[in-house]
Amino acid sequence: VQLVESGGGLVQAGGSLRLSCAASGATFSMYGMGWFRQAPGKEREFVAAISWNGGNKLYADSVKGRFTISRDNAKNTVYLQMNSLKPEDTAVYYCAARRTAVLSVSSSAYNSWGQGTQVTVSS
Repeated sequence: VQLVESGGGLVQAGGSLRLSCAASGATFSMYGMGWFRQAPGKEREFVAAISWNGGNKLYADSVKGRFTISRDNAKNTVYLQMNSLKPEDTAVYYCAARRTAVLSVSSSAYNSWGQGTQVTVSS
């Protein structure tokens, strides 16, 4: 499956952004999806994951209550709604796919990755 992220940009602290990840080349509804992020000089970290039908979701503690992951299988797209953004949310955000029913917070569990979209939160 091929993945393309969009929706990143520059936003002030407290603002919102919605990231999108469009999938192609495979049956999207068969894939669990995840969002990860990587800040300069830091390792890639888990942000959120969603099961194939949207029934199960996982969030990193650092974004719980502020970010919401969702998907629209008819549009082959997964979303990350980010509210109450903080400067520490600044990173390149990646979406990832894995063909399994089990959610995972580990980046090594995902088989396909997008190119990433930059999110910058100013203070």
